[in-house]
Amino acid sequence: MGNNKIEKAPEKKYEAPEYYIKETAKKVANILQEHFPEYMSFGTGTFTISKGSTQVMINVKHFLKDETVIVCFSNVVRGAKISTKLMHYLLRKNAELHFGAFALLFDGTITFSHSITGSHLDANELITTVSSVAFIADYYDDIIVEMAGGRRAKDHFDTVKVFNY
Repeated sequence: MGNNKIEKAPEKKYEAPEYYIKETAKKVANILQEHFPEYMSFGTGTFTISKGSTQVMINVKHFLKDETVIVCFSNVVRGAKISTKLMHYLLRKNAELHFGAFALLFDGTITFSHSITGSHLDANELITTVSSVAFIADYYDDIIVEMAGGRRAKDHFDTVKVFNY
């Protein structure tokens, strides 16, 4: 990949955030197309890939004046019994893992995520981030379900009914 630096936005300040999101999203899409051709795009800088029993969402967001952030996250387990033992386990794992972190959403969903900046997007960094989030979520979802119950991402999506009209 050639120069991955995103050029400065046109001077209209109200367009700058959308400009940087759009430019970063184009670069993300090109990298995903080459390395994860099964990816899905939802427009507006949001993508997803499925690996093993998990899905990784990739979301491009505006961060600073001329910077974006690429958030890669996975809903690891839904419906687990949240206990002190489980929270201690996840916090210890956060300290052990090289990057990224487990978190708990408002509805009790356990997530794993890692973010990188987008202005100097490096293909290797994005590939490593997406692959690592997928690997970690896919590995730990079974352990968490064993400890605290709940459903992995794949289990959740397997139970969703699709209605054709």
